[in-house]
Amino acid sequence: MAKRDYYEVLGVEKGADEAELKKAYRKLAMKYHPDRNPDSKEAESQFKEITEAYEVLSDSQKRAAYDRFGHAGVDPSMGGRGGGDPFGGNASFSDIFGDVFGDIFGGGRGGAGGSRAARGADLRYNLEISLEEAVRGTKVELRVPSWSKCDTCNGSGAKKGSSPTTCTTCGGHGQVRMSQGFFSVQQTCPNCHGRGTVIKDPCGSCHGQGRVQKERTLSVNIPKGVDSGDRMRLAGEGEAGIAGAPSGDLYVHIHVREHPIFQREQNNLFCEVPISFGTAALGGEVEVPTLDGRVILKVPAETQTGKLFRLRGKGVQPMRGGTPGDLMCRVSVETPVNLSSKQKELLEQFEQSVKAENSHNPRASSWFDGVKKFFDDLRG
Repeated sequence: MAKRDYYEVLGVEKGADEAELKKAYRKLAMKYHPDRNPDSKEAESQFKEITEAYEVLSDSQKRAAYDRFGHAGVDPSMGGRGGGDPFGGNASFSDIFGDVFGDIFGGGRGGAGGSRAARGADLRYNLEISLEEAVRGTKVELRVPSWSKCDTCNGSGAKKGSSPTTCTTCGGHGQVRMSQGFFSVQQTCPNCHGRGTVIKDPCGSCHGQGRVQKERTLSVNIPKGVDSGDRMRLAGEGEAGIAGAPSGDLYVHIHVREHPIFQREQNNLFCEVPISFGTAALGGEVEVPTLDGRVILKVPAETQTGKLFRLRGKGVQPMRGGTPGDLMCRVSVETPVNLSSKQKELLEQFEQSVKAENSHNPRASSWFDGVKKFFDDLRG
């Protein structure tokens, strides 16, 4: 029976890249794997067919021959250069399986001399700044204690003048294979611990680790508009990896200190403005602070405690641009204290005149009417 087109077998276009081939093979292999279909000859046949197709198309030389000559270019029985047997040729089934499912069994194939050393750890730095710094932006110096690349050996871990050598146990892969029934399972090499190399003559400064503990000073620009809970990522500024592996990242977590005057809610600022009894009753002007300087707030006559005044554009400029927030001023009528005898006498006279007319305190009158009705209903 004539063989099906390999691209058709995997269900991909002719121009599919390596990632698309791998994804297609993974999906089909998991569906038709003999372990999942123990009594199905049809599934076994399909599994061999898709494995054969992947083995050819994942090899650039075999794929080029197949694209030019078809099956005749890769099947030895037809004069081709490749191998139609999915368990033979240049890439064994275990190689293909390990490459596609390496993430399940602990890693794929590594090249000769390829390092499997772990990436450095990420670090967290809790930065406390003032509200003014958060609103306007600032530049800070961070002192970060961490593992850093060894300057003596430049991170290699080997003594100056020498270099790491390829691990003879894993051949530089950083992984060793163990056959477990039908599967070929990869594990971290016990000799080089995944590095792929061994150090016979370690560096005296870092003792072969390729990194040393030190305190670094970093200059960081804090953008304007940041708020508590925001996080900045500094790529590559975390701990250095072992034996030259990539460094981790540094995450700067922002916390804005409480301000004695302003409270922030998103891009708006709030503040409480105390005003005198006379200003509240007669109206007037009050000087209030903003982050840009002082402004005059006009208070209308008969203003009550809790009245909210909005100063547009006097809040916080959003970090990613847009319209600035507002400053919300909540007035609070302050009761006078430490009155003189004369002041008390004048205030008593004023109070008597207000009570006599009974029209100057509408909220109080309404409240007392409600209280009277409440007790009347109880008695009823």
